[in-house]
Amino acid sequence: MMIRPDVLVAIKAGEVDLAFRRWDRPRVKVGTRLRTRVGLLEVTGVEQVTLSRITAGDARRAGAASLAELLELLAPKADRPVWRVGLRYAGRDPREELRESVPSVEEIATIVARLDRLDRASSIGPWTRATLAIIDRRPTVRAPELAAELGRDTPSFKRDVRKLKELGLTESLDIGYRLSPRGAAVLDAVTGEVREREVRDGTPLPRIGAPATRALRAQDIWTLEQVRELSEDELVAMHGVGPVAVRLLGEALAERGWSWSGTNRHP
Repeated sequence: MMIRPDVLVAIKAGEVDLAFRRWDRPRVKVGTRLRTRVGLLEVTGVEQVTLSRITAGDARRAGAASLAELLELLAPKADRPVWRVGLRYAGRDPREELRESVPSVEEIATIVARLDRLDRASSIGPWTRATLAIIDRRPTVRAPELAAELGRDTPSFKRDVRKLKELGLTESLDIGYRLSPRGAAVLDAVTGEVREREVRDGTPLPRIGAPATRALRAQDIWTLEQVRELSEDELVAMHGVGPVAVRLLGEALAERGWSWSGTNRHP
């Protein structure tokens, strides 16, 4: 179930709790938990409705500016029924905590056995170690570049990286990937070499979208501590940094009890 980044932010803030979709049949059910860039969303209701039953209040609860805007969004695929989906923010993705946990020797053995099974089941042969190694060597690099270096097509490379992500070994960024502390420990164990890695002091940026990430990287801004020294005006002035990215950064600062520096556009 695809949801726009700005709507995800609004769901997390409790400002949006509905979505409307045209589906042949329900694609989610009550209790389903969706993993998103802002954390887990839980489906609280699924109901088929007619367009005439949708109100202006429903439209606002779905993140639309008006009923007319929502109806326009639902105009395509008019031969399919409309489904009203209730949503709520359900907390952090548990994989975040898993990524930060450094495994014991026994856990590493279990993870390595799982990697071996993935390698044996693959039609292209062993791939797990090479994929971990290239992400370790080239963090924050786009998937097509990594896939090309390994002689692989991008879609299958991304699918395999998601398998490593499920094990808590990698983290998807707006641009590229990086090994988690858990992944680094496993890779060091399987290679028998503890690799020195560049560590940027500070809190990593949240996922704010590729354009905003590129804009901040161009200014050599990689951490929330660096963002904290800026004002909202300075951020907005950067080409590629839109209101959703500013809001996500502001929320990340607020979660740590921090605020913007300098003169801000918004009080």
